[in-house]
Amino acid sequence: MSTSKTKVVVTGFGATTPLGGDLPSTWSALLAGKSGIRTLTWEGVENLPVRFAATLAVDPSEVMPKQQLRKLDRNQAIALIAAREAWTSAGFAPPATRRPKKGEEAAGVDGGFAVDGERLGVVLSSGIGGLHTALNSYDVYREKGWSRVSPFTVPMLMPNGASGHVGIEFGAMAGSHALVSACASSGEAVGYAIDMIRAGRADVIICGGTESCIHPLQMASFGAMRAMSTRNEEPERASRPYDKNRDGFVLGEGAAVMILESEEHARARGAQIHGIAAGCGYSGDAYDIVLPDPSGAGQAKAMRRALADAELDPSDIVHINAHATSTPAGDVAELASIKAGLGEDAASKVIITATKSMTGHLLGGAGALESIFTILTLRDGLVPPVANLEDLDDEVDLDIARGEPRRLKDGPAAALNNSFGFGGHNVSVAFQRAV
Repeated sequence: MSTSKTKVVVTGFGATTPLGGDLPSTWSALLAGKSGIRTLTWEGVENLPVRFAATLAVDPSEVMPKQQLRKLDRNQAIALIAAREAWTSAGFAPPATRRPKKGEEAAGVDGGFAVDGERLGVVLSSGIGGLHTALNSYDVYREKGWSRVSPFTVPMLMPNGASGHVGIEFGAMAGSHALVSACASSGEAVGYAIDMIRAGRADVIICGGTESCIHPLQMASFGAMRAMSTRNEEPERASRPYDKNRDGFVLGEGAAVMILESEEHARARGAQIHGIAAGCGYSGDAYDIVLPDPSGAGQAKAMRRALADAELDPSDIVHINAHATSTPAGDVAELASIKAGLGEDAASKVIITATKSMTGHLLGGAGALESIFTILTLRDGLVPPVANLEDLDDEVDLDIARGEPRRLKDGPAAALNNSFGFGGHNVSVAFQRAV
């Protein structure tokens, strides 16, 4: 990378997902090819066209007190859970019990490295926000009247609520942001966090994404769009990117958070560096509110811009965590955009995975979770295999990881994580191995 840009490194991770209540259990399950997709047990679920989803492996009620949960939407609660894990894994001190005064260090208690709150920021996105709160609160209003509606309703339903709560808990005063761009939301969050550090606005950023909107209304809407798999009899096999028999995506929930730092700050405190957040590329299709541009031009442009921002060559890329949601058209269209973005020769040497086959689609949380998977793939040298890939689509002509984890070569390496969202939002984040 150029010395003209501040190098941004990754020093901590946290997650709560359909595969595990923390990142180690999630990563272990992913490498083992386990599925987090389950049959739903709601009353009335039998009336829905889709009766399964990738629900959390560990419910927030198992790790957070009820008093706190009453003031949080589910997406905010899981964001805090993931942020706390990421913060601790980065070697920082637990957050102080009060907000630091100007000039004080945030997290100024014993047990780890303290951070100046003025140099700490948050970029934490959700594509939808507090859907459960909005709908459940309206039910309360209709059935019991306005006086029974919780005064916490608005803070619980707003899309920036998770970012706000994390910023308050950790005393982040450099800025607290929540970019909203559907399924590209937390991919954009990672890119914005990189830019904040490069611009000198912060030394440390808590960044990521969160989503929890597995609700009958959401299931009905996606079902009406014919966008979701209807493999109700075998839900764990429903998400099957690149398979001839794929029939749509599977809705998931979860949160994933990373700690990004300037390399100078991380090395000064002796932090473990897991990888380099090298750059990010964005584009807009300007085509349709739901359908991606079938030419894939916007997706390819985002990948090329990520490479340019990271000052990487296409030949540097050894791995891509694809957006691949298991839709009939989207999976192969993305492969075409990869060839256009990297060039056919470079694309032919890349090992591609699609981890939504096991986690389901976390919507606004997907980009952050899959960014973490991309960094761990580079760090550990193992590409998670695509689950349920039994009959490879005839149109697939790139190298897809299947069966067992694929081993990457040692030495310098880079990878991309792609996230695409309704509205034509395209994001590609570039990471490098820390060597």
